[in-house]
Amino acid sequence: MNDKTLLIQKQNDIFRKQSYKAIEDDHTIRGKCVKTHGVGCLEYEVQITILELVHNFNNFTEDNDPHGEHDFGSFTCKGNKIFWKIDYYDVNYEYGSEDPSDLSKTRRVLTIMLAEEY
Repeated sequence: MNDKTLLIQKQNDIFRKQSYKAIEDDHTIRGKCVKTHGVGCLEYEVQITILELVHNFNNFTEDNDPHGEHDFGSFTCKGNKIFWKIDYYDVNYEYGSEDPSDLSKTRRVLTIMLAEEY
Protein backbone atom coordinates (compact mmCIF):
# COMPACT_ATOMS: atom_id res chain seq x y z
CA MET A 1 0.00 0.00 0.00
CA ASN A 2 1.44 3.37 -0.99
CA ASP A 3 1.68 6.50 1.15
CA LYS A 4 -1.23 8.26 -0.61
CA THR A 5 -3.54 5.28 0.02
CA LEU A 6 -2.52 5.22 3.69
CA LEU A 7 -3.22 8.96 3.93
CA ILE A 8 -6.70 8.55 2.37
CA GLN A 9 -7.36 5.62 4.72
CA LYS A 10 -6.46 7.73 7.75
CA GLN A 11 -8.55 10.66 6.51
CA ASN A 12 -11.55 8.38 5.89
CA ASP A 13 -11.28 6.88 9.37
CA ILE A 14 -11.19 10.34 10.95
CA PHE A 15 -14.06 11.59 8.78
CA ARG A 16 -16.21 8.54 9.53
CA LYS A 17 -15.61 8.89 13.26
CA GLN A 18 -16.63 12.57 13.19
CA SER A 19 -19.64 11.84 10.94
CA TYR A 20 -22.16 11.65 13.75
CA LYS A 21 -21.37 15.26 14.66
CA ALA A 22 -22.47 18.37 12.80
CA ILE A 23 -20.30 18.25 9.69
CA GLU A 24 -19.02 21.43 8.02
CA ASP A 25 -18.20 23.02 11.38
CA ASP A 26 -14.52 23.38 12.22
CA HIS A 27 -13.53 19.85 11.28
CA THR A 28 -10.27 19.23 9.50
CA ILE A 29 -11.86 16.84 7.02
CA ARG A 30 -14.85 18.52 5.42
CA GLY A 31 -17.92 16.79 4.11
CA LYS A 32 -21.45 15.62 4.71
CA CYS A 33 -23.15 12.57 6.16
CA VAL A 34 -26.40 11.53 4.51
CA LYS A 35 -28.80 8.69 5.10
CA THR A 36 -31.19 7.26 2.59
CA HIS A 37 -34.96 7.31 2.93
CA GLY A 38 -34.96 3.69 4.08
CA VAL A 39 -32.59 4.39 6.97
CA GLY A 40 -34.52 7.56 7.80
CA CYS A 41 -37.72 5.54 8.15
CA LEU A 42 -36.24 3.27 10.82
CA GLU A 43 -36.95 3.94 14.49
CA TYR A 44 -34.82 6.77 15.87
CA GLU A 45 -33.00 4.47 18.33
CA VAL A 46 -32.08 2.12 15.47
CA GLN A 47 -30.73 5.07 13.45
CA ILE A 48 -28.55 6.11 16.40
CA THR A 49 -27.24 2.56 16.75
CA ILE A 50 -26.44 2.47 13.02
CA LEU A 51 -24.49 5.75 13.29
CA GLU A 52 -22.52 4.33 16.22
CA LEU A 53 -21.75 1.15 14.26
CA VAL A 54 -20.55 3.19 11.26
CA HIS A 55 -18.48 5.33 13.62
CA ASN A 56 -16.84 2.26 15.20
CA PHE A 57 -16.58 0.08 12.08
CA ASN A 58 -13.23 -1.66 11.82
CA ASN A 59 -13.95 -4.91 9.97
CA PHE A 60 -12.02 -4.10 6.81
CA THR A 61 -11.01 -7.04 4.62
CA GLU A 62 -9.69 -7.64 1.11
CA ASP A 63 -13.29 -8.29 0.03
CA ASN A 64 -14.84 -5.04 1.29
CA ASP A 65 -11.75 -2.81 1.10
CA PRO A 66 -9.70 -3.95 -1.92
CA HIS A 67 -8.03 -0.53 -2.37
CA GLY A 68 -7.25 -0.09 1.33
CA GLU A 69 -9.00 3.29 1.62
CA HIS A 70 -11.55 2.34 4.32
CA ASP A 71 -14.32 3.86 2.17
CA PHE A 72 -16.97 1.11 2.42
CA GLY A 73 -18.47 -1.11 5.07
CA SER A 74 -21.45 -3.33 5.75
CA PHE A 75 -23.06 -4.84 8.81
CA THR A 76 -26.42 -5.98 10.14
CA CYS A 77 -28.34 -3.95 12.73
CA LYS A 78 -31.67 -5.08 14.19
CA GLY A 79 -32.25 -7.34 11.17
CA ASN A 80 -31.35 -4.62 8.63
CA LYS A 81 -28.38 -5.10 6.30
CA ILE A 82 -26.60 -1.71 6.20
CA PHE A 83 -24.07 -0.39 3.70
CA TRP A 84 -22.04 2.79 4.14
CA LYS A 85 -19.83 4.40 1.50
CA ILE A 86 -17.55 7.44 1.33
CA ASP A 87 -17.33 9.27 -1.99
CA TYR A 88 -14.95 12.10 -2.89
CA TYR A 89 -16.11 15.35 -4.49
CA ASP A 90 -14.69 18.74 -5.39
CA VAL A 91 -15.32 21.60 -2.93
CA ASN A 92 -18.64 22.44 -4.63
CA TYR A 93 -19.91 18.84 -4.56
CA GLU A 94 -20.34 18.91 -8.33
CA TYR A 95 -17.61 16.60 -9.66
CA GLY A 96 -15.34 13.89 -8.40
CA SER A 97 -12.24 15.04 -6.56
CA GLU A 98 -9.04 15.17 -8.60
CA ASP A 99 -7.05 14.09 -5.54
CA PRO A 100 -8.97 12.64 -2.55
CA SER A 101 -5.88 12.98 -0.35
CA ASP A 102 -5.79 16.78 -0.81
CA LEU A 103 -8.13 18.22 1.81
CA SER A 104 -8.12 21.66 0.17
CA LYS A 105 -9.67 20.16 -2.99
CA THR A 106 -11.87 17.42 -1.55
CA ARG A 107 -15.19 17.14 0.24
CA ARG A 108 -16.36 13.72 1.41
CA VAL A 109 -19.89 12.39 1.42
CA LEU A 110 -20.65 9.49 3.73
CA THR A 111 -23.85 7.75 2.61
CA ILE A 112 -25.59 5.29 4.93
CA MET A 113 -28.20 3.06 3.29
CA LEU A 114 -30.15 -0.14 3.54
CA ALA A 115 -28.49 -2.78 1.36
CA GLU A 116 -31.76 -3.21 -0.55
CA GLU A 117 -31.53 0.45 -1.63
CA TYR A 118 -28.17 -0.05 -3.33
